[in-house]
Amino acid sequence: MIILYRVDDRLVHGQVVEGWVPHLRAEELAVVSDEIAGDEMRRAIMRFATPEGVDLKLMTVAEAAAYLPEAEAGSRKVLLLLPGLAEALTLSQMGLKIPSLNIGGMHYSAGKNLSIGKAIFLNDEDCAALKALSAAGIKIEGRGVPSDRPLDLMEAIT
Repeated sequence: MIILYRVDDRLVHGQVVEGWVPHLRAEELAVVSDEIAGDEMRRAIMRFATPEGVDLKLMTVAEAAAYLPEAEAGSRKVLLLLPGLAEALTLSQMGLKIPSLNIGGMHYSAGKNLSIGKAIFLNDEDCAALKALSAAGIKIEGRGVPSDRPLDLMEAIT
């Protein structure tokens, strides 16, 4: 079962491995990124950062569309990691049922002129993607670690 759908441009990092994995008792990290799937160096770094006893699956968006329904129906606790909203929107449009989406970190880069919380920076395209995801019935929250108070991102962008 997929226990958390999370957008975080850092993917496998401290907040995930020290915060979310133990909190959720995740047994698998599923990273969905066309870019990472094709980059052996970054794949190796993520394997190294993944906690012992936790499986790591690295896949393209197309591979994820086939795998995630199986993962959702299974008994293993899967934490799904996406580098951005585009991947979440594509998976949703491909029919993946995402009940809620955690936005953990979308860091500053040129053109990201809206800042929400400590680590969420959005541009107009991000806001449009969030609105489309919300319109599809997906509950959206901003939260870096389990102990943070969830932020209502939809309220912040409207």
